[in-house]
Amino acid sequence: MLLDQPPLTAASTPAPPAALSPLKHMAFRMLWATWLVANTCMWMNDVAAAWLMTSLATSPLWVALVQSASTLPVLLLGLPSGALADMLDRRRFLIATQFWVAAVACLMCLTLWMGWMNAPLLLALTFANGIGLAMRWPVYAAVVPELVPRHEMAPAVALNGVAMNASRIAGPLIAGTLIAAAGSGWVFGLNAVLSVVAGFVLMRWKRPHTPSPLGNEPLGKAMRVGVQFVRQSPQLKGTLLRVAIFFFHSTALLALLPLIARGLKGGDAGSYTLLLAAMGSGAIVAALQLQRIRQWLPREQLLLAGAALQSVCTVIVAFAPGLHVALPAMFVAGTAWITVANTLTVSAQMALPDWVRARGMAMYQMAIMGSSALGAALWGQVSSLLSIHTGLAVAAVSGTVVMLAGQRFIPHRALEEDLSPSNVFKAPVAQEVPRQGHIQVQIEYRIDPAQAADFRALMQESRRSRMRQGALAWDLLHDLNDPSRYIEQITDTSWTEHLRRFDRVTAGDVALRDRKLAFHLGELPPVVTRCVVER
Repeated sequence: MLLDQPPLTAASTPAPPAALSPLKHMAFRMLWATWLVANTCMWMNDVAAAWLMTSLATSPLWVALVQSASTLPVLLLGLPSGALADMLDRRRFLIATQFWVAAVACLMCLTLWMGWMNAPLLLALTFANGIGLAMRWPVYAAVVPELVPRHEMAPAVALNGVAMNASRIAGPLIAGTLIAAAGSGWVFGLNAVLSVVAGFVLMRWKRPHTPSPLGNEPLGKAMRVGVQFVRQSPQLKGTLLRVAIFFFHSTALLALLPLIARGLKGGDAGSYTLLLAAMGSGAIVAALQLQRIRQWLPREQLLLAGAALQSVCTVIVAFAPGLHVALPAMFVAGTAWITVANTLTVSAQMALPDWVRARGMAMYQMAIMGSSALGAALWGQVSSLLSIHTGLAVAAVSGTVVMLAGQRFIPHRALEEDLSPSNVFKAPVAQEVPRQGHIQVQIEYRIDPAQAADFRALMQESRRSRMRQGALAWDLLHDLNDPSRYIEQITDTSWTEHLRRFDRVTAGDVALRDRKLAFHLGELPPVVTRCVVER
């Protein structure tokens, strides 16, 4: 925790923060500026690579593969990068990604200026650049909650949206200007310089890193625990489903926007740029006003209203006769897009404790990228079979209907569990530490048979809690000859992994323990037994 961030207490409830309040924290301000520069470089690289490919290959397939090479690493490496970001020093990890991107940009410059560049090599280097982006996003998402108090999380995420959309406008404009004046090589050169500068700026960030005394988790186990946490968290799982639904439908507008721009009266490449700029501008304006917007509508209604507004704007743009109609609609679409995306991102952040935050946010990003890729392919196919206008109309109607259904059937209640870390549970000490074999933990409860149904319902929450902490298996046993005797049985993969669960205990887990003990009969606490499974 940074020294300029006093902890919040239950007695002091802060007033709603201003849109720019997170920028008063020096660490957030520094990383936000770095994030803005990094995303500008990303957009510059995508534009330059796509334009360069048009001169290296005549097939549209090669040009389309540039975008695939840029985004595929996010799907392939999202979870491993999130696991590494949770295990390693996040500051050094973030710095390493910046220098990785700079090194790839230098290779692009070298191969281009030496005349060695060809289409396959450009795709390979674009993929390598995408690796840096895939590794960078989860760690940045994970450190944001460290930089601002909890009540400023929403405006901090909104400011990240401002940086993303500002870079979406600035990056292509800078790249286009450099390409026209000097060529694509100078874009890659500028990317290298800016990435190096951003890396040195990050070195000024003084973030303490405390390695776990148990050592780092094996990568495979860390990934399993991350996936398991999501599966056992109704709040986070509901958020991932919602974000996938929204981006699956809303991506239709962006995927087909070049064709829409060309079909407008007098439409050309400049029209496409103006439409993108209008959407980015709308997103920036809305991000700065989100705190006021949240005071008007509850979160559930805000999500539905944002999705519906996005759909309406999609239909308007699809049937717009010219830029005078399409530009205002794209501006409003940007406001709706950032409203929904920001609300869901804050929900995901609030549903994650720090020890698994990067893995959770990596899966959140994978849900966005995967649903966007599938949506673009589907709505492109629908538009090919019918028409662009019909395809966008179907996507708009479907997006509103499915989001409305999601509001009813997908859990998305306000987070009630306190996920702040707790040291109440003390790690056990074994007389002989087992070096191998699964660990079986049994906790014996005495329960009044009249309260058995309520106890069993509560134990389902206990199951989710143990599995989220990384347990391999969980069972509730009931003695056939003694109706009052229940045994909670937890299986861990090893003694070390058993001890890790004590480092992951939250205040919500402590409250759950107290609720379970309220059912236990007798003056003595439940008997706890730990055994190693012999091979």
